[in-house]
Amino acid sequence: MAKKPDRRTAMLQIIEQVKLELPLYDSDTFVCGPDNSCIGCPKKLMELLESEVSYWECALERGDSPDFDDISRFGKMCRNIKRGLVRNNIVAA
Repeated sequence: MAKKPDRRTAMLQIIEQVKLELPLYDSDTFVCGPDNSCIGCPKKLMELLESEVSYWECALERGDSPDFDDISRFGKMCRNIKRGLVRNNIVAA
C-alpha cells in the first residue's frame, strides 16, 4: 500500500498537474471569445487560477502548509475551471 503524501506535497502535486493539463501561461486563453460567445468567461477563470497557483506557490515557498480544506477547495476549483475550459473548447476533456 502506497504512503499518502503530506499536505505540502499534495498541494505541490495538484499545482504540477494544473500546469501540465491547463494552458495556464498560454496567452490565447486570456482573451475573450468572438462575439462574447463564451459559456463562462475563460479569461476570468484563467486569471483566477493563475492568482491561486501563484498564491500557493509563494505560501509553500515561505514554509506555510495548507490544511485539508485548502487542498480540497483548491482541487475543486481546478476541476470546475477545467470543466469551464472544456465547455469553451479551450482544452480537451
